Amino acid sequence: MKVVNLIPSDAALEPRLVGEITADFFVPAYQRGYRWGRAEVTALLDDIWLNVKQAYYLQPVVVKKMGDEWELVDGQQRLTTLYLIFEYMRSQGLQRDGANYTLRYESRLNSAAFLANPDRDRREDNIDFFHISEALDCISTWFEAHGKGRQQHVANKIHGALFENVKVIWYEAPADLDGATLFRRLNVGRIPLTDAELVKALLLSRAAQVPGPADRTAEIAAQWDAFERDLRQPELWAFITGEAQESPTHISLLLDTLAGGERGTGRPLFLTFETLRPQIENGPDGPLRFWNKVVDLHSLVMGWFEDRDLFHKIGFLVADGMQFADLLELSQGKLKSAYAAELRALIAGRLKLSETELRELTYQDRERASRALLLMNVEVVRRRQHSYERYSFRQHAAGDWSLEHIHAQNAEGLNRAWQWQEWLSLQSAVLARRGEVDEDGKRDLLDDVARVLASPPVTQSDFRRLEPRLIALLSSGSDAQYADVDAIANLALLHCGDNSALSNSVFAAKRDAIIELDREGHFIPVCTRNAFLKYYTGSDENQVFFWSIADRRNYLDAMVQELADYLRPEGATT
Repeated sequence: MKVVNLIPSDAALEPRLVGEITADFFVPAYQRGYRWGRAEVTALLDDIWLNVKQAYYLQPVVVKKMGDEWELVDGQQRLTTLYLIFEYMRSQGLQRDGANYTLRYESRLNSAAFLANPDRDRREDNIDFFHISEALDCISTWFEAHGKGRQQHVANKIHGALFENVKVIWYEAPADLDGATLFRRLNVGRIPLTDAELVKALLLSRAAQVPGPADRTAEIAAQWDAFERDLRQPELWAFITGEAQESPTHISLLLDTLAGGERGTGRPLFLTFETLRPQIENGPDGPLRFWNKVVDLHSLVMGWFEDRDLFHKIGFLVADGMQFADLLELSQGKLKSAYAAELRALIAGRLKLSETELRELTYQDRERASRALLLMNVEVVRRRQHSYERYSFRQHAAGDWSLEHIHAQNAEGLNRAWQWQEWLSLQSAVLARRGEVDEDGKRDLLDDVARVLASPPVTQSDFRRLEPRLIALLSSGSDAQYADVDAIANLALLHCGDNSALSNSVFAAKRDAIIELDREGHFIPVCTRNAFLKYYTGSDENQVFFWSIADRRNYLDAMVQELADYLRPEGATT
């Protein structure tokens, strides 16, 4: 994937409080007019109100020096709305002063005057006047919703936040860069500027100023793009993050980790940039010292990824919910062998099972049973000698996994005609292949099922009449009825689909479907595939139509063997 740089390396970047913006802005003709609606205006006010006591960043304001004015390349919608908020508080006597900046429009000459002195009677004159008036109405409604007696209090809080906590990233583009070109670059697909883009621009800008004979900006830029490509490998990204979906930038994992704080959707906007900026600006060699940290962290991740043992242990822990930053902290100051031992202990601590407790797990303890089965699948692949195969954490992250009964004894969860029809079709297809059951009973039942299927839709009464007869014949020769259907020996990991008819099917019908899915290239966890292919059962005990007590016993013994390194001693509680 080609890495697109939104910001040139010689950009000037700095945080700036909204209340301290003092400038005359020129909005060029290549931009559309003000178009924010009630949703955007209300969201901005809500965000400011929720952050009146803490730092809060808005998207960057991109400007370019133009004589005594600033060409406003990006940020018109935000700055216009903030201007209207200031002016509303001033006009209502809630604050003494309005905004400290002005806005002038190249192609909409009357809009500046209307913005400074809105006349609601003229709101229908043009589209700009309409949207400005709508925004003012929304601002008025928002303040009034707090109650007449509290508007002054709310205005004081909002005004204070704009001068103390609410910031923009002030991005000054180089004088020789065409504003229209930069505007298009920033607005293609409306991908917002990210922390990573801002850090990169600041890093390269500062690196160019490092004294010495060699300019390392080209080298850093090339390394940056190479790291981004490395981290975009789907298997690597899923292994270290537990995510299957791509992010706007993947190097952000390294930057966010160096900046600290929790990753994810709740991470404050531009926290990473704000945290890392002092490191990059710390003295003449600050940029290079910072970049060396990124290089070291990238090398560590690649080393983990390339080591099959570490890959599987770390990948399991991440898939089980552990954060990359915590795994990084655990590795500090340790040799690889010592770190691998720490990971083994950490996995055992999350599993929290003795052999007896493992054997007694049931469907009702879904979390621990799912964890045990995932670890079994990962360990089977990890422990293969002389193999390059790896467990696919990408496929795992992309799936919605559930505990499936290998053999289901009833179809109680089915309640729709199409589900009844599909279930009857699946079971009858299996019964038709079985030769060791009562032939007369088998033929009569198949004929009965065929008549019902020939006249859709299937009724509930027909389905409930046929279901027990099919299960009785399909379970003949099996001792499944003597085993707990919810025991872990009858459970496997499967992708959650909408095919509830298959989920409630007997073993042989599920086996046929899984073989077909595997043939089509679907990801079937290795132990799930092994179970349905009777890999764990000796040939003298093997049969393909039911999941017997012998099958369950052998499957469970294999599970204990694969997880032996992580099981705690009997009676231990920690």
